[in-house]
Amino acid sequence: MARKFEERAEAYLLSVVEGRRPGAWPAFLRLMLGGLSHVFSLVVQTRLWCYRHGLLKHHTLGCQVVSVGNLTVGGTGKTPVVEILARSLEQSGRQVAILSRGYKKKKIHRSLKQRLMQKYKELTSHKDIDPPIVVSDGKRILVEPVYSGDEPYMLASNLPNVAVIVGKNRVHSGLHAIKKLKCDTLILDDGFQHLALKHRLDIVLVDRTNPFDNGRTLPRGLLREPVRNIKRAGFIFITKSTGDGAEELRTRLRELNPTAEISECRHCPRFLKNLYADETEPLLFLKGKRVLALSGIAVPKGFENILFQYGADVVEHKIFADHHRYSIQEMIDLHALAAEREVDAIITTEKDAVRIPRLEQRQVPMYYLRVEIEMFSGQEQFHDWIRRICLE
Repeated sequence: MARKFEERAEAYLLSVVEGRRPGAWPAFLRLMLGGLSHVFSLVVQTRLWCYRHGLLKHHTLGCQVVSVGNLTVGGTGKTPVVEILARSLEQSGRQVAILSRGYKKKKIHRSLKQRLMQKYKELTSHKDIDPPIVVSDGKRILVEPVYSGDEPYMLASNLPNVAVIVGKNRVHSGLHAIKKLKCDTLILDDGFQHLALKHRLDIVLVDRTNPFDNGRTLPRGLLREPVRNIKRAGFIFITKSTGDGAEELRTRLRELNPTAEISECRHCPRFLKNLYADETEPLLFLKGKRVLALSGIAVPKGFENILFQYGADVVEHKIFADHHRYSIQEMIDLHALAAEREVDAIITTEKDAVRIPRLEQRQVPMYYLRVEIEMFSGQEQFHDWIRRICLE
């Protein structure tokens, strides 16, 4: 019940921020949020100043650290970029660990936490912190997705030779990766604002379709920090591109950051994977099929557009809040609806698939859409960065 209230409140505030709610009360809320946004920006810039001048300490762990992040909250397509970066580094001979916070993961059982704390005492004298959770040690997946978060579990599933660790304190997670798992390269998932661990390179993603939202920081807009801070980036990915050069956005980015390499890329659908069997279907499978779409992601329209693009007849699209964790009853109701609407299949996203409980009895097949990164430009510069990281 609390989860659904939180999702409704989040959706309402988002509609207010985007100006989709008319009336005096939403207008007053926007005014209040605008004031809070100025306070938020001041706090962010003060924090950056403190790190820059040594009042807050950067930690170094004696290995390569690369962050992948963005300026806005959600929806830039970060996970596939983290995946391609980790795979490229691993294939180039690095021992890679991805460090994540594990957004909206469930708290671990007390017994598991005690075992983790016992192991963690071997590495550090800290006693009163949550120990990091090893989702994958680079050989096998060790925890369920409910305890890791959606993206870390996805990454662990798609990167069998890469460690994935979840924890609030990524300095401690990095220490665990180095000492226990013998890693020499750390990737900070969603790490652009994480300054406690010193970065070798910052990769920042900018959504071509909505680069900087309304230009305001939280809570009046979706920016985590002012746009000018993108000057810290060493590499910028323009995501969701169409391959036309994005000249206007490139010009704006170059004004903000004269030195960063800039690459255009898109999230390219590859195939459909059955949730209940080790089988795949080509994208042509969608042509002419009546499908029920299911998504709980930041930008559901983009997912729906892909289904239309490949010829699917989307009979209905059930949309939930971003990171929604589905219940068994919701899945039962969904399959009943699919049978009632006489659809050929239920199609969801890879992120949603991680959060869907499996049913023993199903009335229609269910697939998720596998998406990977495809670069339009900047590929050579990207791989040059990989080579330089691997040689140092």
